[in-house]
Amino acid sequence: MKGLDRYILRQILGSMALVAVAVTSAIYLSQSLRLIDLIVNRGVSFAMFLYMTVLMLPSFLVIVLPVSLFAAVAFVYNRLTTDSEIVVMRAVGLSPTALARSALLVALGTTIMCYSLTVYLMPLAFREFKDLQFRIRNEYSSILLQEGVFNTIADNLTVYVRARGPDGQLEGILVQDERIPGRPITAMAESGAIVQTPEGPRVVMVNGNRQEVDKDTGKLSLLYFDRYTLDISNDQESLRSRWHEPRERYLSGLFWPSNDPDDVANYYKLKAEGHQRLISPLYAIGFTCIALALLVSGEYNRRGQARPLLIGTLAVVVIQAAGLGFDNLAAKMPSLVPLMYANAVLPIAGGMYLLLWPRRRRRRMDAPGSEAATG
Repeated sequence: MKGLDRYILRQILGSMALVAVAVTSAIYLSQSLRLIDLIVNRGVSFAMFLYMTVLMLPSFLVIVLPVSLFAAVAFVYNRLTTDSEIVVMRAVGLSPTALARSALLVALGTTIMCYSLTVYLMPLAFREFKDLQFRIRNEYSSILLQEGVFNTIADNLTVYVRARGPDGQLEGILVQDERIPGRPITAMAESGAIVQTPEGPRVVMVNGNRQEVDKDTGKLSLLYFDRYTLDISNDQESLRSRWHEPRERYLSGLFWPSNDPDDVANYYKLKAEGHQRLISPLYAIGFTCIALALLVSGEYNRRGQARPLLIGTLAVVVIQAAGLGFDNLAAKMPSLVPLMYANAVLPIAGGMYLLLWPRRRRRRMDAPGSEAATG
């Protein structure tokens, strides 16, 4: 029977790979559009843009893989039923658990893969993504200034450069700074350059003027200068002091956060993310058990398996939505954490029970003293 296991295993793996690639490509395309601004308005190279989009892959592969596995298992076993292959396998003595063995093996492998993503790869990639995003916005501001366009460096801060020299020299600089409410500043200079300081990037402007309007009095202040330095950083924190979001942290940083004020303020949010990391890979087994319980242990219907497929799809959608909802609620109400685990474990327990139930029912019917045995 090992040949049958390999036969089903190959079909599940092939279907799962096809579905996973299709879904991942669609999500990858939609998510990468959010970073197009880095190329269009911030002058980031295509190679860096591609690298940043790749760093986002682990965060949604954790969701894509279990769903793709469910679709693959449902498709394969539905086709086996439609082609009467399941009937032949049962006729030669294969039990529902034997028929489900290949799918459960793939589910176990997918769960291990998802754990590698949630425990290590996802926080590693997301932290690299956030660090790179931070450096682009703060430390590499010189590459963000494109000549001939109005560059939005930060909220309420726009810089125009007429031309850029090969050595980084800037010509024809115009800066509109409205970061201080009620005190807009306009600065113009013939030339200048971007310099990096421990406090962040600065624009050193040469031969120009600085105009400031007091909105209360309407008075214009005009200052001519030979040399003027303007702070264009949009965040005063350094890369080392930047607070790491929950998705950037490993399990140790989620379950045992520091005494930092930001960690204390987000204590329950960090805990909820840690529990979600441990729970989400289990959906691969749960979704597989749902598909197997409906398509393998159910009654054979030569007219098709549309109803079990619809029920299974709705169950997966509800479980996935409930998991996201419990995750968000647990960040505010820690008492809901057990519901997160129940949402992942109950489909596994229910599906395995339905797979084993026909064998137990037959054993009860064949037991001495039962009606079937005495009749």
